[in-house]
Amino acid sequence: MPGLTPLSLSLAAILGFTAGAPMCLSRLLRMQGDYMLGGLFPMTSAEGSDLENRIRPESTTCKRFSGLGLLWALAVKMAVEEINNGSRLLPGLRLGYDLLDTCAEPMTAMKPSLVFLAKAGSHDIAAYCNYTQYQPRVVAVIGPHSSELALVTGKFFGFFLMPQVSYGASTDRLSDRETFPSFFRTVPSDRVQLRAIVELLLLFSWNWVVAMGSDDEYGRQGLSIFSNLASTQGICIAHEGIVPLPRDHKPLTGPMGKLLEIVNQSNVQVVVVFSSARAARTFFSHCIHSQLTPKVWVASEAWLASELLTTLPGMEKVGTVLGFLMRGTQLPEFSDYVARCLALASDPAFCASLDTVHQNLEEEVVGPRCPQCDLITMQNLSTGLLHHQTFAAYAAVYSVAQALHNTLHCQASGCPVHKPVQPWQLLEKMYNTSFWARDMEMAFDATGNVDMNYDLKQWRWQGQVLTMHTVGTFDGQLQLNRSLIQWHLPNHQEPVSQCSRQCADGQVRRVKGSHSCCYDCTDCKAGTYRSSTDDLFCLSCDLKEWSPDRSTRCFLRTPKFLAWGEPATLGLLVLLGLVLGLVLATFGLFVCHWDSPMVQASGGPLACFGLACLGLVCLSVLLFPGWPSPTSCFAQQPLCHLPLTGCLSTLFLQAAETFVESELPQSWLERLQGHFRGLGAWLVVLLAVLAEAALCAWYLVAFPPEVVTNWWVLPQEVLIHCHVRSWIGFGLVHTVNATLAFLCFLGTFLVQSRPGRYNRARGLTFAMLAYFIIWISFVPILANVHMAYQPAVQMSAILLCVLGILAAVHLPKCYLLLWCPALNTPEFFLGEGSGVARETQGNQELVTPGPVNSPPATPAQ
Repeated sequence: MPGLTPLSLSLAAILGFTAGAPMCLSRLLRMQGDYMLGGLFPMTSAEGSDLENRIRPESTTCKRFSGLGLLWALAVKMAVEEINNGSRLLPGLRLGYDLLDTCAEPMTAMKPSLVFLAKAGSHDIAAYCNYTQYQPRVVAVIGPHSSELALVTGKFFGFFLMPQVSYGASTDRLSDRETFPSFFRTVPSDRVQLRAIVELLLLFSWNWVVAMGSDDEYGRQGLSIFSNLASTQGICIAHEGIVPLPRDHKPLTGPMGKLLEIVNQSNVQVVVVFSSARAARTFFSHCIHSQLTPKVWVASEAWLASELLTTLPGMEKVGTVLGFLMRGTQLPEFSDYVARCLALASDPAFCASLDTVHQNLEEEVVGPRCPQCDLITMQNLSTGLLHHQTFAAYAAVYSVAQALHNTLHCQASGCPVHKPVQPWQLLEKMYNTSFWARDMEMAFDATGNVDMNYDLKQWRWQGQVLTMHTVGTFDGQLQLNRSLIQWHLPNHQEPVSQCSRQCADGQVRRVKGSHSCCYDCTDCKAGTYRSSTDDLFCLSCDLKEWSPDRSTRCFLRTPKFLAWGEPATLGLLVLLGLVLGLVLATFGLFVCHWDSPMVQASGGPLACFGLACLGLVCLSVLLFPGWPSPTSCFAQQPLCHLPLTGCLSTLFLQAAETFVESELPQSWLERLQGHFRGLGAWLVVLLAVLAEAALCAWYLVAFPPEVVTNWWVLPQEVLIHCHVRSWIGFGLVHTVNATLAFLCFLGTFLVQSRPGRYNRARGLTFAMLAYFIIWISFVPILANVHMAYQPAVQMSAILLCVLGILAAVHLPKCYLLLWCPALNTPEFFLGEGSGVARETQGNQELVTPGPVNSPPATPAQ
């Protein structure tokens, strides 16, 4: 027998029968017992029977044999025999079974279902108002295998509250206890498998997929659940397709061609096919014929291990196939058990004994159980011996046996005398019951489901031979070994199935079209950030935080003010030391030469007072650096402008005296000269200082400065500064000083200095020019410089103003005092005597208008 596996050949040797020889295997599918179990198995199929065109409710002939259905029935048979031969569950009692064919069609499955619900000892189902004491032929039903059939039989059995344990129906709808109150299953719900599929897609970052489901309850329900799970996890479905079921009288070329065209033209590399095996075979037949580009196919459990697909020619060319299979316990002796059953069924003597034992059976109602089963060969069964659902069918029997054990209150010594058990009584013990099937403990939850783990399988081809390798597991969380997966791409490169590339750090997605997975990446601007890869918008940082462009987090802002250690502050402090040193040196020089003509000509005490005021002006700049405080903000302007007013008032007196000496008649000079020195001069200084003090007081009361924390002007820092409430008020504070400087400038600008005299007017003129240039330039600079550096601008203006006055008015006098002492005479500085001697020292000339000791010239009459 070509094509047989070694296991099949060994079984054939054991059996020793010729292929095609008739057997009585179908008669082994029923056995009497104290408590009967019904079984629904797809031992044949109705392909070619044209069920859609029936016009009368006649019996249907199911022609095509299904080896898997028979093997599942034999697994139930083996479990029953194990329980009957054991003493753990039902000691002293025997389970019986009646295993019937569903023909894999819902309408065909109704007839055996009616047989199971018939009253014990008859073929009738009577109509009662109360079925509490109703005793049907069986106490529980094992099966059916598919969701399509279970949705029909589940409601039917649910009316009688008969326990029904399926070994393959996985649709999530069957978990509804209100609609299916008596339904249980030894396989997980499709939702568990679909959750595992979604985790697989997420693990490989496949967020752009095609999803397909077969045109039946299994496929449509699975497709709906997958769509919901995928959308919540950010997986986009480029296209959802329905795979039509094969029909003999309906060509599928048109619909299938459109479906394949959509899959082939898209840039999707991953296709999820949640389909029955029959529909999947039809779909992949068209894929192979159309030479569809190889892709990654994520298979549902229904077709992953189906021989309808694994034996399809050309399947090795479709790409990479991955899927989840329920993990159960192996039944190593099942192959030997099947061999023994086939050996018995092929023994004519054994078959003859069955004719005398089983009389008056229900074959006249359901017809022959499985006539094709009596013509099978080892080649028909060998490929399905290790099918994963075999254990599920086996475990279903143990679940009913455990419930029956609990219902009858069996002990180790035995069970009570046989008593009737209604199905609803058994159902009470099925809920939340746990049971053992071999070395695996299983339990039904409140929805009739069991908690089972999955193995992630991959198809691998060696020529035409397929093997399935385990590359991962799922026990609520997916664990994957990527190195074990062999991809169909060159060099086993991992496929990428994304509509758009992953955005870089600090970028968010701007969705294009209706799919959230198709997008452009946009950068997060400064002050915003992306917290997670799922963000569609950049989030703004808090007020106390900042972020650069394309940031994934925010940073705390650091306080910004004119700190003492900044380079600008250090430079200004150096300038302060220089200016203050010059002021103090000049002040000391004036004090040391208090009686000299130069000091007296400069105003004597008034000159020293002006220098002291300049020193105070210099010291006022120390209020600007450092952390701003209300006290420093409040004192900055008064402590700067009041001393400056005192200095400018003394210079104004010198300018007035120079103007009177030069421009007014001698009589005016004699009358006014006393007011430029002495008490009158101090009164002028006092009035000027009081006027400035009044302006400062008004400014501080009307527009009090305050410490402001500004979060917006700096990108990474928070600016802490003294806020000027009114720039007009700030300008009015300068009014007195500006007026004094302007009058001083007018009094000296056009004055003609007398020959042989020190040109005091020139120094005052340049000093006032320096004052105006500095403070007029201060306005646009302050308006345009950054707010963080405005204190440095004010410091610079103050120090430069002091330096300008010092350099223009006082330093030339100090130079003459130190290096030209011969000029320190009353005639040169005060204009006293008949002439003024000018000595040449260096490049200077000594001018002697007349004898030094000669009497003064008599003015002309």
